[in-house]
Amino acid sequence: MLSQELGMKEVFESPKSIFSTLTLEEKEDLQNHITLAYYKKNEFIFKEGERPTSFLFLLDGKVIIYKEGVGGREQIIRMTKPLGLIGYRALLAEELHIGSAIALEDSTVGIISHEYFYHKLLANPNFSLKLLQKIARELGFSNMRTVTLTQKHIRGRLAESLLLLKEKYGWENDGATLKVYLSREDIANLSNMTTSNAIRTLSTFAGEKVIAIDGRKIRILDIHRLEKISKLG
Repeated sequence: MLSQELGMKEVFESPKSIFSTLTLEEKEDLQNHITLAYYKKNEFIFKEGERPTSFLFLLDGKVIIYKEGVGGREQIIRMTKPLGLIGYRALLAEELHIGSAIALEDSTVGIISHEYFYHKLLANPNFSLKLLQKIARELGFSNMRTVTLTQKHIRGRLAESLLLLKEKYGWENDGATLKVYLSREDIANLSNMTTSNAIRTLSTFAGEKVIAIDGRKIRILDIHRLEKISKLG
């Protein structure tokens, strides 16, 4: 409960949070209109093709959003960490979800009703502007990822994915181990490659002393080399 209380405090006070733009009165009112939902590791938060009914944000844990492509092959299109928003594109577009969201670990999601979101939150121009800025940043990121995943070679794509995981989730206490543990299949789905290619390239990086692998734990030994591999593509 203490961690949730601290997490909810971050929701309203952190400058990274979209809710930080609200007035004190709006924050107090919103707190009474948030419902918390708890998801176990590998549990779906929503599935592709479902209609969104609420505005969702991640309070605790890690969530990925993926889309199923040709032949059932999955592609991870977004990763979310605490204070991140989940599935809001479909809600704003009044469309069905084009991807599925799944918890990478036990996670807590804040739920705000569709009615409250439209009639209360969007009535605040500062909130609406911050939401637009977030959408614009994510559109820019998606455009860059499209170029990366279609033009870089396998080594460049995998190197960039590892750097993306570092940027999104950070390090463990040793300052070198990625603070997220993905399966080889998930890493492949993030990097637009087959699982066998992901396994082979990770082993190559390990042999070159760029990374060290211990099960699902990946430790970055030479981040400058990894950045060079990513840049060269």
